[in-house]
Amino acid sequence: MSAFLKVMRREFAIIRRNPVFLLGSVGVMAFSCLFYLTFFRTGLPDSLPIAVVDNDNTSLSRNFCQQLDATQLGKVVYFDDFASAREAMQTGKVTSLCVIPENMSEDVYANRRPVFTYYVNSLYMIGGALSYKDILTMVTLTGGAVQREVLRAKGYSEGQIMGLIQPIVIDEHKIGNSTTNYGVYLNNIILPGLLQLSIIFVLIYALGSELRYRKSKELMDAADGSIAVALLGKLTPYTLIYLILGLGLDLLMFGVCGYPLAGNVGNMMLGMVALILASEAVAVTLISLFPILRYALSLAALFTILSFSFSGFTFPVEAMPLALQGVSVIFPLRFYYLFYVQEAIFGTGIGGWWQYIVCLLVFLVVPILTSSRLKGAYINQNYEI
Repeated sequence: MSAFLKVMRREFAIIRRNPVFLLGSVGVMAFSCLFYLTFFRTGLPDSLPIAVVDNDNTSLSRNFCQQLDATQLGKVVYFDDFASAREAMQTGKVTSLCVIPENMSEDVYANRRPVFTYYVNSLYMIGGALSYKDILTMVTLTGGAVQREVLRAKGYSEGQIMGLIQPIVIDEHKIGNSTTNYGVYLNNIILPGLLQLSIIFVLIYALGSELRYRKSKELMDAADGSIAVALLGKLTPYTLIYLILGLGLDLLMFGVCGYPLAGNVGNMMLGMVALILASEAVAVTLISLFPILRYALSLAALFTILSFSFSGFTFPVEAMPLALQGVSVIFPLRFYYLFYVQEAIFGTGIGGWWQYIVCLLVFLVVPILTSSRLKGAYINQNYEI
């Protein structure tokens, strides 16, 4: 115990002397929370500029444009001709372009189905998709209103009219993110992912610096030659820091910001603790397998970047090739995401996510198997720096 305390006090002294450790942990997470929780506070972009070329210029087409402009997401920008509208889209002044054809009103009333030409810059997936949704909604509503007037003139009752216009009614239930808030979708994984990134980079730097600056023998002497004591004593200060950051993040998202939570925040904190421990295990494993600081940091960069792709929140892992589905199990963020879905979205409780917590804790076994290599590097200091 005295050796453990000696190593831990030594590490606290290193953290006090070197601000890079607090900057890489507290600083990174403070900036990330400030940026993501304020930048995406509205949830969805609004007033997206949509270019409209009205070649019909009738009351029906003008009503369509007014309805489109009245939506929260769209802001109509009128152009006299297609060439100028296309130029505006190419220069990024508008996100999409809608061309209303000539004789649109006449064709609608004659049931000839006029064709709206719509161009969207699909490089901006969110903005383009939302603009398209707005235009599609307005086209549907405009067409329905016209059809309703025609049927009413023919003597149909209101019930008959609605049965013809909308024969099937969709009873929609949005689960987990009912307001389609992009901030909720993004931040629930991006912020824990950034926490994981900070943990891995800071710990690799802390452990690798012992070799880089030829201090590893001093560390092993303080730990009485035990790599387990050396690692536990050295990691404990960072574990305490990251536990405060991780649990604070949960309180911030689900308490202060009011992100949807079907379960309870206590269970979310349990998942966060498991993610923090698993991320620390990854850091120890990487520096043990590659006890050269620059190599370990390079691999950490690759690992953390791939974590977001393999977590499943940007692209379903189930839709990936089987080989890549197998690769996903080496990333703690994947199991945290599965845990998050069960607890925060569905509120299943321990019965729905216990296996994912176990998978996160399994990561703690790997450093036990690889730490002997790090011990040899610490004692002999025979690895290039």
